[in-house]
Amino acid sequence: MGRTYIVEETVGQYLSNINLQGKAFVSGLLIGQCSSQKDYVILATRTPPKEEQNESPTHSKAKLDNLDEEWATEHAHQVSRMLPGGLLVLGVFIITALEMGSEFQNTLRRLVFAVEKSVNKKRLWNFTEEEVSERVILHFCSSTKKIFCRTYDIHDPKSSAKPADWKYQNGLSASWLSLECTVYINIHVPLSTTSVSYTLEKNTKNGLARWAKQIENGIYLINGQVKDEDCDLLEGQKKSSRGNTQAANHSFDIRVLTQLLLNSDHRSTAMVQICSGSVNLKGAVKCRAYIHSNKPKVKDAVQAMKRDILNTVADRCEILFEDLLLNEIPEKKVMNSEKEFHILPHRVFVPIPGSTVMLCDYKFGDESAEEIRDHFLEMLDRMIQIEDLEIAEEINTACISSSMDTEASLDNTDDEQPKQPIKTTIVLKIQQNIGVIAAFAVAALAAGISFHYFSD
Repeated sequence: MGRTYIVEETVGQYLSNINLQGKAFVSGLLIGQCSSQKDYVILATRTPPKEEQNESPTHSKAKLDNLDEEWATEHAHQVSRMLPGGLLVLGVFIITALEMGSEFQNTLRRLVFAVEKSVNKKRLWNFTEEEVSERVILHFCSSTKKIFCRTYDIHDPKSSAKPADWKYQNGLSASWLSLECTVYINIHVPLSTTSVSYTLEKNTKNGLARWAKQIENGIYLINGQVKDEDCDLLEGQKKSSRGNTQAANHSFDIRVLTQLLLNSDHRSTAMVQICSGSVNLKGAVKCRAYIHSNKPKVKDAVQAMKRDILNTVADRCEILFEDLLLNEIPEKKVMNSEKEFHILPHRVFVPIPGSTVMLCDYKFGDESAEEIRDHFLEMLDRMIQIEDLEIAEEINTACISSSMDTEASLDNTDDEQPKQPIKTTIVLKIQQNIGVIAAFAVAALAAGISFHYFSD
């Protein structure tokens, strides 16, 4: 027996309303959440046509060979940035006027593997062995309305198609649970005489990889409590007359405690490193995750929040590097600068009608709300109202104007922790120092494991 996909009814309506307009096909993405028992699909979005395709519509006799895999996978990568914790690209769909044939299935098979590779290639986390590794392909015939649904194991390139059930449900995500967290980022990346010649992107990525281990190994408080990972997240909540837990509009406050020392079991020794500069990421980031309300576990909620924390920081950095490239600012020029900083884009959220789930995007200070609206329309094929935009973070120049003393000990990075919650974007600060910096790693405290507190 194959997997079951519980699908929001509006997804079915969306697929039915797509007009081929003389094209041989329309392809797109299916978005939702995996669970051990079943998967949930809450959104579908078509891949936007290229400009040249808009000017010269594809003839109806065109073959599926014309499907631009590179364009489709880039769209998937862009969309993955707009998904909060808990949501994933679950698979792909294709709409044709003809019923399913072998050529359609082969095309979808290649596409679903390519999409999965694209959305995960720059992630700071990896899937666990226990997680569902199946992704779905869906063929929708516009003339007969017939659906063909199959899954593939994306961890096995040689896997064959498995049958899957596609079932619609109204108001699927109307009572999903929301998780919210504010994390204060203070990442210091010393640059050795060798790494100082690397690009800004490479040095930042190296620093983020070390920081990601802290986030992965952190302790997560849910509404101020540490809970066993196998416990029911809704344990202790009131139940309705039908015996179901009342989870409507229920949100959880998450706080993160991270260890100063990643390997407390191993002896640590001081190390002196000759450095020529540093890269610093500082600021407060708003993180959100969503999880289904069908007996969710604590470990599922924590995992969703961890991944949103890692994703939002990595995505902002990647967006900045792309912006520097588009504006023709060579990274090496930035690295050779004596001192300067860049403000990373801040996060905005947009609600999904009839759902507790919100989508997100990133906005630079000079971008308008209209540009964000147009980006949602292009990437997710959704017209949003500007008044619905929720700006989660606001730029606070006071908290980013002071520079860090690069000749100070590198382990003293928590002196500038804000005493009160600060709404700000994180800042990427590049500092070059002519002098030599001595970097010391301090051994573990005898009293036990100390924790560095990142939260509001």
